[in-house]
Amino acid sequence: MPRIRNMPFAALLVLAFAFVVMSSAHAQNATFRVLAFWTTDGEVDHSDFARQAIEFFSEAAGRDHFQFRATTDWKEMNPETLARMQVVVWLNGQPNTAEEGAAFEGYMNHGGGWLGTHVSGYNDRSTTWRWFVDFLGGAVFFANNWPPLPATLHVDDPTHPVVKGLPRSFLAPANEWYVWKPSARANPDVKVLLTLDPSNYPLGFKDRLLSGDCPLVWTNTKYRMLYVNIGHGDKAMSTPEMRTLFENSLLWLGRPAN
Repeated sequence: MPRIRNMPFAALLVLAFAFVVMSSAHAQNATFRVLAFWTTDGEVDHSDFARQAIEFFSEAAGRDHFQFRATTDWKEMNPETLARMQVVVWLNGQPNTAEEGAAFEGYMNHGGGWLGTHVSGYNDRSTTWRWFVDFLGGAVFFANNWPPLPATLHVDDPTHPVVKGLPRSFLAPANEWYVWKPSARANPDVKVLLTLDPSNYPLGFKDRLLSGDCPLVWTNTKYRMLYVNIGHGDKAMSTPEMRTLFENSLLWLGRPAN
């Protein structure tokens, strides 16, 4: 490379212009911004998933031209930070304070995007954050299998961008599968995209799922949101189908026209 101090002024101008053009092109290629929240507290298997997901989404950002950042500082769940993001991801936790929850409500009510996975959607009948339960489509945690096991999943709507490229049925890696009562499917505003196939029953040994409708991936169409009940342990993204599902999910939220 030529030494800058000996470079003619005209050449310097050309170099500077090229740098500006390349920087501008990179900024334009970053079509949306994503901030993922996670925690090192709680169940180890959930943290293991979060680390794996962060690595995967960081790689996907380069392929798909979006900006991705992860943080364990939930204080960044504030109006100023959220206003700069097109999508927020909750990998294994939820807001810690009423102020953080209120900031998230405002963000979603004004068109923000959200991808929630597994335990980040957990709620039960003792949950006091009623807005979040309604946001999740009214689904309330009822039961789960134990130990985590692989399961066959069924695609409900193969035309939806989130499940593009997935077979109609496929085997997912070991997971702790949540059953909801009431089911999110009972809500007319909810569109279910993936369901636990009934052929899995009975599922589990210590805790067994015996029957019933079990939606696993859905969107409450009143919001730009997607809940994915997958995210237990370090095998969650070990198959092509899971990687396709998670990448499709983020792209669908980040590029609403898709």
